[in-house]
Amino acid sequence: MRGAVSATRQRGFSLLELAVAMTILALLLGGTLLPLAAQNDVRARQRTDQALAEIRDALIGFAIVNGRLPCPAVATTATGTTDAGSEAYKGHECTCASATSDVASAGGVPCATDGSVTGVLPWATLSLPETDAWGHRYTYRLNTNFGRDPGQATFGGGCTPNPPPLLAGFALCSPATIAIVAAAGGATVVSNGVPAIVVSHGKNGLGAFTPQGSRIAMPANADETENADGDLTFASNAAIDDQLMWLPVHVLMNRMLAAGLLP
Repeated sequence: MRGAVSATRQRGFSLLELAVAMTILALLLGGTLLPLAAQNDVRARQRTDQALAEIRDALIGFAIVNGRLPCPAVATTATGTTDAGSEAYKGHECTCASATSDVASAGGVPCATDGSVTGVLPWATLSLPETDAWGHRYTYRLNTNFGRDPGQATFGGGCTPNPPPLLAGFALCSPATIAIVAAAGGATVVSNGVPAIVVSHGKNGLGAFTPQGSRIAMPANADETENADGDLTFASNAAIDDQLMWLPVHVLMNRMLAAGLLP
């Protein structure tokens, strides 16, 4: 009888130990959930940073082969339909109305009056993935001076190269007007005179287009709004989850010179 009681107590003690162990395990697992989620976000940002670097190389490579930068793709064209991901290009230059009317209307910027066009990255033209690590399309804005075929007679902004380039649609003096600032409405300029910029709208995706061709709601944050409002100014800082890649004009010109495409 005494042995039975002792065995019972031992079994009860073991169950108590198990309960305590399970509680501790649950606390440990609960404590790791947030760090794991944060780690996933970090990895997604790293993948997007790598993708943006590949996009930059692809844009430069396209310019070397074609003498110009690619035009944006139509943002509202759903994946799998005709011309999805293909640059909106016709008649030796970007077709502004079909490429940007949806974005320009949302941002209140009349199409092409500022010398640029906006849509999404032409992933099919560049043979690149369509979306960032969060499944959102990249916004792509291009100064139209850099999206025209070689053989141009004029280069905009009073640029009159002598001799004019025969193998590029832009010249060393072609004006680039996209600007990146540290904060919306601020005076601190991160980069100026940029011919092209690509934006990942981050995990929240606010202002981005989806593969279905629909647009996610515009952000309330002023800096994120700056990256989705269809104008020539963009904001880059660590306080927002947007990731930007811009192509400095001197980098583009140096690569074109090295390839023998500019006189």
